[in-house]
Amino acid sequence: MRIDSVQSFLAEFEGWLEGLGIPRRRPDQVGVGDFSVAVFDDQTPEEERAAVDRGRAWEGTKYDAGWGAVDWPSRFGGRGLPSAFAAALRTAEQDWELPRRNELFAVTQHMIAPTVRDWGTDEQVERFVRGLLRTDIMACQLFSEPEAGSDLAAVRTRAVRDGRHWVLSGQKVWSSMAACAQYGEAICRSDPDAPRHTGLTAFLVPLDLPGVTIRPIRQMTGGASFNEVFLDEVRVPDTLRLGPEGGGWQVALTTLSAERSDSGSLGAGTVDKLLALARHRGLSSSALVDEIVQLWIHDRVLALNNQRTVAETQAGQAAGAQGSLGKLAATMNMRRTSDVITALLGDELIADTGEWGTFAWTEQVLGAPGYRIAGGSDEIQRTIIAERVLGMPRG
Repeated sequence: MRIDSVQSFLAEFEGWLEGLGIPRRRPDQVGVGDFSVAVFDDQTPEEERAAVDRGRAWEGTKYDAGWGAVDWPSRFGGRGLPSAFAAALRTAEQDWELPRRNELFAVTQHMIAPTVRDWGTDEQVERFVRGLLRTDIMACQLFSEPEAGSDLAAVRTRAVRDGRHWVLSGQKVWSSMAACAQYGEAICRSDPDAPRHTGLTAFLVPLDLPGVTIRPIRQMTGGASFNEVFLDEVRVPDTLRLGPEGGGWQVALTTLSAERSDSGSLGAGTVDKLLALARHRGLSSSALVDEIVQLWIHDRVLALNNQRTVAETQAGQAAGAQGSLGKLAATMNMRRTSDVITALLGDELIADTGEWGTFAWTEQVLGAPGYRIAGGSDEIQRTIIAERVLGMPRG
């Protein structure tokens, strides 16, 4: 693939955006337009749903015009292009005033859709994949549990076979944007007597079924995008079982591999906003300048790692361990960003003076710690890197 082919692709995409009258975004233009660096949005349920609706409308427009799922085969509405094209398109979108995508879109399109493609029956693939890619169907994860945390093999939510149905009972937690999703990919224990990793089964659970209760979890940012989901004798037809009975661990690994690869893009564009603010305000501390330079270096290293992951995926290599590298590096960069912006703004982070682009950074500082556990804790990522990248023995 030649670089000019990607450039031509992006030029065509940007020409299409211009034809729609969508303005460019100027990340270096301080003091103009909406400003957000929120990791988890502080929104009311009504605002959250309205934001999702705007995002879905845009994704539908993009998909119908041939700009959605460009690295998927044509049978799914894509163009069959290499993954590098899709990655370049997502990067280019940051330069335009487009509806802001929250994490539910990444989960739906980049995690659940590939999992259904790889593990679904022909009927499930036909029923769900295009809808997930176009976001006609939104889906969340129902993985973590109060007593399992990042140890997915320890889940206790039961799945009991009852003829052509399964009866699901248990509790899931930290399910991002579950209140705005129509389906949840649930990992449940279907055989309590089997070894931990072999007694699990995966399901696509309609979240409007009787017995499903979704409750928001208030975060310290003020928002409630996380949810706990209670499953009280929920009857799910076997036609919504995803993958083989007892094969839930492998299904979950497919989703988690996609999640960790996609997590490498966390905070994309945030460092550019910090640099623009630093230039605007001027810096008198050489120590702070050094910190900003180090942050920029780490941000570029992360971008290069993401490019390598894309290239390996394009070559047909599994991206699981490399995805863990990207996810861990991204959360570390978010912490570095918080440290730098705290030193730069000081008291302006805790007192809203009304000045553009200052107090808004509070949402980044308060939200960043959440990603140290989201998608697998930092400790889990380090274990994966130690065992699968460095070849170290298990402890």
